[in-house]
Amino acid sequence: MTASAPRPFGRALCAMITPFTAARALDPDAARAHAARLVAEGCDGIVLSGTTGESPTTTDAEKSALLRAVRAEVGDGVPLLTGVGGPDTATALRLAREAEEAGADGLLVVSPYYSRPPQAAVEAYVLRVADATGLPLMVYDIPGRTGVRIEPETLLRLAEHPRVVAVKDCAYDLLGSTKVMARTSLAYYSGCEELNLPLYAVGGAGYVSTVANVVPRQVRAPLDAFDAGRPDEAARLNGLTARLTELMMASGLPGTVTAKALLDAGPVREPLQPAGREAADGLRRAYEELLAA
Repeated sequence: MTASAPRPFGRALCAMITPFTAARALDPDAARAHAARLVAEGCDGIVLSGTTGESPTTTDAEKSALLRAVRAEVGDGVPLLTGVGGPDTATALRLAREAEEAGADGLLVVSPYYSRPPQAAVEAYVLRVADATGLPLMVYDIPGRTGVRIEPETLLRLAEHPRVVAVKDCAYDLLGSTKVMARTSLAYYSGCEELNLPLYAVGGAGYVSTVANVVPRQVRAPLDAFDAGRPDEAARLNGLTARLTELMMASGLPGTVTAKALLDAGPVREPLQPAGREAADGLRRAYEELLAA
């Protein structure tokens, strides 16, 4: 990665879980403690109320309370982004304004889901959110969940807006991402752990990682080695995380479920269900093996 590549929110970001009490209420104290640990163990920034943060099942008030609690813990020096978006533009605009009021440094804007709008409508939606506040935007391209891709040509146009500064890339299209990076100043953050190092090597800014909730140092280590001019070591360190990444992110269970199976962060909210005993045991074994490596 060149020194000139943009990093508007840092390099190593965690898509943070939202801790709940046993009664499934928001647990601000646990959120503060977890955020402090993430920063202490190498996370440059934190993304709240995203997919991993169970945003579809938290209220607007809970999202704001979570952001305020984490801000109080980590201070102003750690970039905090919060997820906004929904199936309708009005929801995204409301959440964006509430996030700005609660002290966010940026917005993670997921494309509208379920309705599968055409590209012109996706573009208009993102621009409406960009104009709603003074905060910079990270556009969240995750077609596997939303049902619609944010196409490279759409991203090229969105990059012309001064507050659209980054992309969380979950599209699994390295060629498309490379084309956009070559033609814009958008900062590309990998949203898929298996692509953290490959995307970084071709000019990405870093990552927004669910696995970093559990092993933040180990997720960051390959990028540190790459920046130090040790690509072979970066590849080796990347390989060490592969088994845990596979179990957490590609086992058929949502990352929120697998992360909470390894953390003391309370239950998940329905309709999600906790990991079963066999899955939890497998996650624990992979986690312990990684720590021992």
